[in-house]
Amino acid sequence: MSARRLLTAFRNPAWLCFCWFGIAAGAGLLATFARFQADSITRPVALDVGREVFGLLNKVELVMLVAFLILIRVTGQARTYLLVGGALALIVMVQSAWLLPELSARTDIVLAGDTPPESMAHALYSSLELLKLGLLLVCGFGALMRPPSQSG
Repeated sequence: MSARRLLTAFRNPAWLCFCWFGIAAGAGLLATFARFQADSITRPVALDVGREVFGLLNKVELVMLVAFLILIRVTGQARTYLLVGGALALIVMVQSAWLLPELSARTDIVLAGDTPPESMAHALYSSLELLKLGLLLVCGFGALMRPPSQSG
């Protein structure tokens, strides 16, 4: 592959969307499902490990978000991807600033042997996660379908 073609490929945000999707789906969906299916792991241990996994995933997603926003800005595609970038930023910020701290506090309650009060935090986090994954797929496939002359 020529250097020019490689540069054109890296200017397309599809690769970043698909990498982000794979990381989020792997850690957020597959690993969580597997953790709660393992007979040898107690619920408190699974919750504690989950808190660590989602904390790290959140940090990685913040890096992916910044990389996405920088990529679309420096390649002149900010207007094209403004809505997707804004929606992804809003989702990641809500998860980071509100939902993950609340879910972590709920995990602390379970680890202390108590039952946390009813909350919609988990359902909201999960819904936003699915929305984020959908946005990443739509953006990634949409970016692949744009002719190179329109990608920056």
